Amino acid sequence: MVGSLLGTEVQRVEDPELLRGRGTYVGNLELAGMLHLGFVRSPLAHARLGNVDVTAAAAAPGVVAAFTAADLDVPIPPPFIELNAQCARPPLATDRVRFVGEAVAVVVGESAAAVADAIELVDVDYDPLPAVADPEQALAPEAEQQFPELGSNVAAGYRDAVGADVLAEADVVVRARIENQRVAVVPLEGNAIAVQPGSPDEEYDATVHVSTQMPHGLRDGVAKAFGWEPERVRVISPHVGGGFGGKAGVIPEHAVAVAVANRLGRPVRWIETRSENMQAMPHGRAQVQFAELGLKRDGTIVGLRCRVIGDSGAYAGWGGILAMGSTRMMAQGVYQIPKISYDAVAAMTNTTPTGAFRGAGRPEAAAMLERMMDLAAAELDVDPVALRRKNFLVPESFPYKTVVGANYDSGDYELPFDEALRLANYDALRAEQARRIAAGEKVLLGIGVAAYVEITGGGSGEYAEVEVHEDGARIKVGTSAHGQGHATSFAMIVSDTLGIPMESIEFVQSDTAQVPRGGGTGGSRSLQIAGSAVQEAGTTVLQKAKELAASRLEASVDDIQVTDGGELGVAGVPSATIAWAELARAAAGDGDRLAANVDFAPGGATFPFGAHVSVVEVDTETGFVRPLRHVAVDDCGRVLNPMLVRGQQHGGAAQGIAQALWEQVTFDAEGNPETGTLADYTIPSAADLPSFEVSNTETPSPHNPLGAKGIGESATIGSTPAVQNAVVDALKHLGVRHIDMPTTPERVWRAIEAGASATHWQEPPAAFEALPLRPDDAPDDADEAVA
Repeated sequence: MVGSLLGTEVQRVEDPELLRGRGTYVGNLELAGMLHLGFVRSPLAHARLGNVDVTAAAAAPGVVAAFTAADLDVPIPPPFIELNAQCARPPLATDRVRFVGEAVAVVVGESAAAVADAIELVDVDYDPLPAVADPEQALAPEAEQQFPELGSNVAAGYRDAVGADVLAEADVVVRARIENQRVAVVPLEGNAIAVQPGSPDEEYDATVHVSTQMPHGLRDGVAKAFGWEPERVRVISPHVGGGFGGKAGVIPEHAVAVAVANRLGRPVRWIETRSENMQAMPHGRAQVQFAELGLKRDGTIVGLRCRVIGDSGAYAGWGGILAMGSTRMMAQGVYQIPKISYDAVAAMTNTTPTGAFRGAGRPEAAAMLERMMDLAAAELDVDPVALRRKNFLVPESFPYKTVVGANYDSGDYELPFDEALRLANYDALRAEQARRIAAGEKVLLGIGVAAYVEITGGGSGEYAEVEVHEDGARIKVGTSAHGQGHATSFAMIVSDTLGIPMESIEFVQSDTAQVPRGGGTGGSRSLQIAGSAVQEAGTTVLQKAKELAASRLEASVDDIQVTDGGELGVAGVPSATIAWAELARAAAGDGDRLAANVDFAPGGATFPFGAHVSVVEVDTETGFVRPLRHVAVDDCGRVLNPMLVRGQQHGGAAQGIAQALWEQVTFDAEGNPETGTLADYTIPSAADLPSFEVSNTETPSPHNPLGAKGIGESATIGSTPAVQNAVVDALKHLGVRHIDMPTTPERVWRAIEAGASATHWQEPPAAFEALPLRPDDAPDDADEAVA
């Protein structure tokens, strides 16, 4: 074949179905005899649970049943990641409720309207308890405890023995208490599940249609919870309206839906409302970071000390473990930092449990480190660009093992950094900034830079199958796409390998009856791992086809090649060709399929990196921030389809900028949500965002045959600190050194008023001193820990 399809702009093949209204979601799935579920949810953040009376609800018109925890006895599903086994969450509350929105009963009816009416008839006795909604306050000895038997609200934690000694050789130490605020996932489609009950006499004990990122993991969780063999559970994920980390594992509502379907012997469906989604889907980020960076007078970094609180929310939500895992693993970032001390604690609060959100611990690390770099630049009175350049790890050092044990595969951190500055015209921006200040203008210019590296892939491998049949080819993969473009990218790989047109390639995913195993989607793993599996399977199919063709064309296998016409032929003999359809028939005639399946295991995690430049205007009279430009240069290794990469960069930057400027989940002192609807939680529209200027450098990874790294989360990681730094940069001549996110007009105005008198450091809670030392044998390598 002439040339390669890989690396070219190819339009997405999955979009026409959605654009023409032919997509199928759980919400528009119709099953014969299907019932509807609705949950009674706690209005209190913390209370002892008394009697739950569902009698009136059960007797309401259109209602089939109503159940409490005692009535239904739902097994506790295995958590996606277990932070503390002593803090297990029952699917329906039993003795206590621990956050607003926790389910205490379920109502089942013939229609969603009947269920909604009947929910109001459920009578629940609550005995209110004091609540703690702030993770720092939760660590105080006198704080109300979620699980008194634990003796504290510490779900887990550790400290490094070295402590402040990492700063001993510093001439200058900059310190900051940094909030990486709690944010909501806000997928366009919330959680949704429909369950068809089975029986021992049927093929499956249950068929579950569910909006999830990881169908096989959900299958295994359901099977484990209900005591079934995994092959007796079929999980189907139709189109999924966004995941972003929030749709991983078996959630309590899933378990209740399965239990109700089994009890009643009828299909049931639950579609999460937007207010339920805002209250109950795990939130992301939620860290309080106490960071200290030590440097020599010439700007050389000598050490970094971090003490980080991860807010787990109720029931030791697994998001708290990110402070201990991936945030720590990426704490060194792109810099030469010879010494790092990192302490972390996961604190339980009476708030929505936390989990993953696009980046899952890595954005928090980059935001902390990039803020400290700007603080150091201000303290040393040097350009933040120059300080970063001085401390970058150099390309010759790769592969590189960081102080905290991350094995960086490849990198050239100055390459995208220089390109981003060039595209932004950095010197001209600085000149315009100085002009506005000198002219006494009220609307100032801020320029923020950020350099980052993150971890993607790693962990277990992935399954793929490629089969050629008479009408084309079929791909099966264990990842689960929900907008990323898997059908397009995997078809490109097969088409490039076999010469079969993309329009003749079928894509099968997210059905455990058709795809035997898979890791699903998370940690930006799909192209580098599943794509590599697809390529290897396709290559094996090609070899089988060459052997078949050689026997029929009476040629050597070594002389068989894919022709420009998409057939197999003999090199140098244009007339000697054979079509794929004929080869598929030949394989069938031999009692075989022209197919191969592969379980590809990567050589290790990959480490994408990049640089972002943000340009904002700040009105000093009102505090209003307007983003003007955003330049992103992200390196995700080899780029297979630039259009798909740009789409991920655009989406990631939008979410990252939104965190820096607008989004935050808040609770009052009693744990009541203050941002429980989209009227209160300010996600941006397209009108609020600038046009993104995105580009790429390409530094291939040695850990997979495609040379690919992840891109799904990169722009979220790079954009947030760039924007936050830009806002502070606009005001640094006024003495402003730090503003926590989101940098709302009120916060900006208050920072201007306080000027140089503001403090941005306080001593961390005493709870850090009581944490156990990090074991010497604890794994340092994060390659297996990307969620």
